Amino acid sequence: MLRRHWLAWLSFTALPTHAADAPALLLANVYRPGMPLADYWVSEKYDGVRGYWDGHTLRTRGGETVMAPAWFTAGWPNTPMDGELWAGRGRFAHAQSTTRQQQHHEAAWRQMRFMVFDLPRHGGMFDERLRSLNTLVMQINQPWVQAVPQKRIENDAALQTLLQRTVRAGGEGLMLHRGSSLYQSGRSDDLVKVKTHEDTEARVVAHLPGKGRHAGRMGALLVEMPSGQRFRLGAGFSDAQRADPPPVGSWVTYRFRGTHDGGLPRFASFVRVRDDMPPAR
Repeated sequence: MLRRHWLAWLSFTALPTHAADAPALLLANVYRPGMPLADYWVSEKYDGVRGYWDGHTLRTRGGETVMAPAWFTAGWPNTPMDGELWAGRGRFAHAQSTTRQQQHHEAAWRQMRFMVFDLPRHGGMFDERLRSLNTLVMQINQPWVQAVPQKRIENDAALQTLLQRTVRAGGEGLMLHRGSSLYQSGRSDDLVKVKTHEDTEARVVAHLPGKGRHAGRMGALLVEMPSGQRFRLGAGFSDAQRADPPPVGSWVTYRFRGTHDGGLPRFASFVRVRDDMPPAR
């Protein structure tokens, strides 16, 4: 029964266009109290789809081409830009569905913005890249292309106050970007996310059958962390999601509260499918 639902899911879901190699992006670590905040710029963490303009094509984190309407990227420079395709606070589903469609929907794209937060090929420190970024966005002069506002923060108490205010207003969290850092791919403390909860992604390895009330449908996902460790993810699913579970090979986001000594997450709960992540090879 699960296999039949999964095949139906694949039949009716809009698949992304051909995926090139995933761009080598700067990725974030998680904030730890005591980090030297004077070294960082702080901005809102936008809950959208990572967008990478390579100078010619708009692509997702996984390397798929985003089929944006011609007017959306008209006049963009050949300078690579890293940012977030964002539809507003609390509208991740709109951003994800819009960027995944092979044929763009005009009305949906009119609600999208490209929030630019870095220039990957600039070569200078982030302090320098930020000045160039603001100048470049002003030159583009399109209301849907915006430079992410950056500011300095004094201490952890001020950071937590800003975090709570942002979350109450519907934001996802904050980002810290080290001013003296170069743009280098992979995770490091050069980029740090600050949230009221921990979350991350894992790849679906298998569907585990349910029991009792969930007999005949998915009971849990067997997922694999980037470290190679695997665990059962069984909380946070609706009945509809258990009937049509995320396909094997896809990526999902889950929340958790700390880790066990072995590194596995505690109290993990499913949040959503991440269609913008690179597929399994």
